Amino acid sequence: MTVGARPTVETNASEEQTAFGTIVVKIGGSTLGGRDTTVEDLVALQAKGINPVVVHGGGKVITEWMEKQGIRARFVRGLRVTDRASLDIVVAVLTGLINKTLVASLHALNGKAIGISGADGGMLLGSILDAELGFVGNVAEVNLDPIMAVLDSGCIPIIAPVAVHRNDGSAHAGSLLNINGDTAAGAIAAALGAERLVFLTDVEGVLDSSRRLVSRLTLRQASRLIHSKVVGGGMVPKLEACVFALKAGSIAQIIDGRKPHALPDALAGRSLGTRIG
Repeated sequence: MTVGARPTVETNASEEQTAFGTIVVKIGGSTLGGRDTTVEDLVALQAKGINPVVVHGGGKVITEWMEKQGIRARFVRGLRVTDRASLDIVVAVLTGLINKTLVASLHALNGKAIGISGADGGMLLGSILDAELGFVGNVAEVNLDPIMAVLDSGCIPIIAPVAVHRNDGSAHAGSLLNINGDTAAGAIAAALGAERLVFLTDVEGVLDSSRRLVSRLTLRQASRLIHSKVVGGGMVPKLEACVFALKAGSIAQIIDGRKPHALPDALAGRSLGTRIG
């Protein structure tokens, strides 16, 4: 399967389980630890009775820990090449250090959150995306039960993008997989039937060839950009996730998460970043 391809995501949730009006928020690893207001904004939303589903990245911290181990980070088409040694670091940093730090930060502000990963409860199942990328996976199946259990408890799910390889009889069956956080967020938003999918990143939004912000994209325009040379690197999986979620009914938005209160401003309808759909 090529990097750009996305399989149909299966879900075991019944129609009654599907969370209508759900908001999925992807916190980019590049913004973690910055002086943004994301954590306090999430707590403020919870105080209003809204529990967003949060998916986080961790690319910057993963790279730092890889360097400590003498491993050089390498990317292909915006995705981190993940060999066995890198996978150990990815899983440890995502599911441990970053996930639990986010949970602790929310609780410090009197929020309620539970940290889980895509491996817990078989939430995310996938397979090797491309042999060139190593243990990087796609998302083939989404089991919403763990997410719904956290939401039903009155907590915000904080999800680390790690998956389990499908039991397909291959040599990698049951192995942990590194899932791009944007890809995971798009798949989860589609499975939930989320109303909104918001990407908090470290750029203003999608930029055109003249480096000007593109404030609005249709599904067709976003699809064309993915295959163009105008956008590249980490913006490609973001746009792919937006397109995937949009086809399932979500409105997607890519905004600069470093700006104070960017998340509530976006949810309030203020013109920020790039809206897809």
